[in-house]
Amino acid sequence: MADTNGSVQGEQPHAELAQDASNLTSQHAPPAEDERAAKRQKTNDTEPSATADLTMEHSVPGEGLHDAPAQQENNADAPKVDNRKTNVAPVKKEYIIERTGALPAGTAANNDDDEAEGRTDARDARDDRDNGGGGGGGKKGKDKKKSKGGQNTERSFGYVADAIRLCNSRAMSNEFSPRECKFGDRCKMGHDLRKYLDEGRREDVTIWDGQCPVYAAHGKCPSGWKCRFVKSHMREVEHTDGRKELCLLDNEAPPGEGEPKDEQANDEQRPDVYNVVDMQIKTDLNRKRTDFKQADQYIQWLNQQSKTTDEYHQARRDATEEDLQAIRARFVDPPFKPSEKRRLYFGPETPALAPLTTQGNLPFRRLCVELGAQLTYSEMAMGMPMIQGYKADWTLLKAHESEIAPPTISPTANIVHDYDHARDLRFGAQVSANQPWIATKVADVLHRFVPHLRLIDLNCGCPIDMVYKNGAGSALLESHGKLERMIRGMNTLSGEIPITAKIRTGVRNNRPTAHQVIEKLAFGSREQRDRLGAPGCAAITLHGRSREQRYTKKADWSFIADCAALIQGYNDKRDSLTDTAAEPDPSTLANGGHLYFLGNGDCYSHEDYHRHVADAGVDSVMIGRGALIKPWLFEEIEKGQYLDKSSTERLGYIEKFVKYGLDAWGSDELGIQFTRRFLLEWLSFTHRYIPVGLLERLPPDLNDRPPAYKGRDELETLMASNNYLDWIKITEMFLGPVHPGFKFQPKHKSNAYEAEG
Repeated sequence: MADTNGSVQGEQPHAELAQDASNLTSQHAPPAEDERAAKRQKTNDTEPSATADLTMEHSVPGEGLHDAPAQQENNADAPKVDNRKTNVAPVKKEYIIERTGALPAGTAANNDDDEAEGRTDARDARDDRDNGGGGGGGKKGKDKKKSKGGQNTERSFGYVADAIRLCNSRAMSNEFSPRECKFGDRCKMGHDLRKYLDEGRREDVTIWDGQCPVYAAHGKCPSGWKCRFVKSHMREVEHTDGRKELCLLDNEAPPGEGEPKDEQANDEQRPDVYNVVDMQIKTDLNRKRTDFKQADQYIQWLNQQSKTTDEYHQARRDATEEDLQAIRARFVDPPFKPSEKRRLYFGPETPALAPLTTQGNLPFRRLCVELGAQLTYSEMAMGMPMIQGYKADWTLLKAHESEIAPPTISPTANIVHDYDHARDLRFGAQVSANQPWIATKVADVLHRFVPHLRLIDLNCGCPIDMVYKNGAGSALLESHGKLERMIRGMNTLSGEIPITAKIRTGVRNNRPTAHQVIEKLAFGSREQRDRLGAPGCAAITLHGRSREQRYTKKADWSFIADCAALIQGYNDKRDSLTDTAAEPDPSTLANGGHLYFLGNGDCYSHEDYHRHVADAGVDSVMIGRGALIKPWLFEEIEKGQYLDKSSTERLGYIEKFVKYGLDAWGSDELGIQFTRRFLLEWLSFTHRYIPVGLLERLPPDLNDRPPAYKGRDELETLMASNNYLDWIKITEMFLGPVHPGFKFQPKHKSNAYEAEG
């Protein structure tokens, strides 16, 4: 880790890996048939360097302020000329690489965050290990098709499995004391442990001297004999009769203490992981045996009120006042009121990691919390699959114990009344739904079956076609009445868990609707607020782009500031109602009526963060792509300075991610496949980071495209590569050679990697 002077301690463990990086050869060189794909990639990167003709300053990396290039000294007599090319990062001239000719196959010409974000399969980017995904999302012998738009929305990751599939009755047992196989002679799995170890699996991974990181951390390894580091937690025991038995070290406890656990327990109950929903609960949901009596009662009332409201609006033009009064008389109070919610707090000292498709997995969130993220969110879970008991969506709600701890709060923080910091936690769930009854039931099951949630966030901004066309995500920005009913229903059935919403500026560029949406979420519609009070939304996060815009332009923080003023006006109005007859029902007011407001979009430095808090008037900032590219952004925010991380230090973060991935997904062949896959997804963003010591000027811009450049050492150059073949080399430093059946197809470009058997 870096000390306060920017130096790096403990780099020696990575010295050998850094040397390996410089000696890696072209063992993954693409075959000749990829030349045509390489030519298609020849775009802007074939131009002369964007910063080749910049006027250079005589500065060196790390000069001046801590971990930052020196500020330019201005000559008062000389005109100020900015030769910086639009959307190209200002890398110092001595690091620029001039390129000519075609780009190597596997190289991305541009960063396309729209494609990186998109998918059509609801569970494409999820941890589908609990869903029986033997190949991590791909089917053996079948290649999924690409959509017409070029997005790899249904990607195959190949088929990964041991040559001999060891039966679960043997996976966690010592050689002479296996569990009884429930399939008996009909079982097609392997039962000969020695044959499996000799012929049925690949060799152990040799990184960390062959020591299993899961066993080293917890004293046991849930992968058992299937672990690719099994030699570190097994031994051969010779009995008095001369027989030799293969034994797992964590099974050598006294009788009754080391019994092998149930397969489901081994698969789901990882150490230090919370919100693990029992398999029986998911089975009951799937078979429609779960009791939704209370939710159904509320939904029936909600549907009747919606029908009456529509009738009232249709009759308003022509009906007499007496007729309208008769319709109003048919409105009735809900069958029960919302429970009082746990108080929340958002402030300048609580930067939040955004819900991230694919990359927002548990190991990455764990790394970000370690680096200073105070609030985290699950990946977006789809509402209908959740209430149908699908494992893949329920898996997204697992949280590490570091996310269960309370966020760090300043002693001088302006917190709301009755806020209990000891009961607060970092982790919240984000869900998507297209109908009020689905959102209501999702809140019900989360309240009942997921005990460790800070909040439930309704996604009202997802721009992905599959979600939008189904009426969820950003489609809700144009269905205000439905959105209000969803928030009310969720607030009523969520128990003490607060409800929040994440929105965009609107669907179309020229028609922002966020102001109207915020008013509905804060007050409710005019027809409902007097009878039912406010919907109960505790916080709103606004992404400063429209659905139509996606990532083609910068986030509009001036619009976010306008909306922040609207929120402040709401909070002031709420304060003016205190101790008056007009004060709303407290049960409908989250946080005692204080509505928090967060901004989101293009935050890439501590300067961006603190400027947005000060100038836009938001309570806090939610960070997405900036954290993917440099997760130590949270550390920079906390320290208030740029951190020039060395390549060895950055490799250390990758090593931690690998260890956390093996801990979460397992250290067997399939777990390594998942870890490699999600590491590659992350590396498709991290290569865009340009060390601050290589930049002409600060602050860096998230939307700048880096020119071809070399780093300050071989490893830094390798980590800057936008060729996915180099990313695979980085994964092999920790996870060994790829499996013969492995495939990787980056989300944001069409070229792919397939291992040669």
